[in-house]
Amino acid sequence: MIFKKYQRQIVNFVLGSISAGFVALTILIIIFPHSFVDLKFSQEMQEHQNPFLDATMKTASWFGYFPGSAIVVLGGTLLFFIFKYRREALYVFLTSLSGLVSSVIKLLVNRPRPTSPDVRIVQKVYEQSFPSGHVLFYIVFFGFLIVLMYQLKTIGKVIRISVASFSALLIFAIPFSRIYLGAHWFTDVLGGFLLGMLCLYLLCIFYFRKTAANKQKAKS
Repeated sequence: MIFKKYQRQIVNFVLGSISAGFVALTILIIIFPHSFVDLKFSQEMQEHQNPFLDATMKTASWFGYFPGSAIVVLGGTLLFFIFKYRREALYVFLTSLSGLVSSVIKLLVNRPRPTSPDVRIVQKVYEQSFPSGHVLFYIVFFGFLIVLMYQLKTIGKVIRISVASFSALLIFAIPFSRIYLGAHWFTDVLGGFLLGMLCLYLLCIFYFRKTAANKQKAKS
């Protein structure tokens, strides 16, 4: 009981820190939309350029663009539904709401994208920059897949490890991809990461509460 109490306190502290960090970062960006740190980070990321690296970074970002994002969300939803994981299918589909969250904050902050000659633009995008919608979506969608692969022991071990490993690889790669392609600043991807962690936590809270309620109902 005492352990659970301290566990909750630690979780609350971490979530509070992430929330405060995101709010502080947002305010900082509104006041100072251009910073030396962002520019320096982009220049360092783009120091080594070649066609193979360009193609690799574009591939890493593909899942966050339409139709890639729609394919993975709808495909994942359909697969879970077909194999009788209907609640999981619903929550996988709900990860698509991260796009709405991203769009609303982008409009409110209205930060412009990086431009040349400050950085090399490998992949041109036109909507606002903060936070990174790609990073937000990858954290929520692929992060939730990792949670499900840990939770659903009835799925084969090889499948669970493969899906979780691939998801973790994309989550790790996407911040570097967005900066390398010239689509975002460092603080954009940091904002996307912080907001993504908050959204993923909320999604998991509802998912596990419902799971616990269903187990209790089955016992009674």
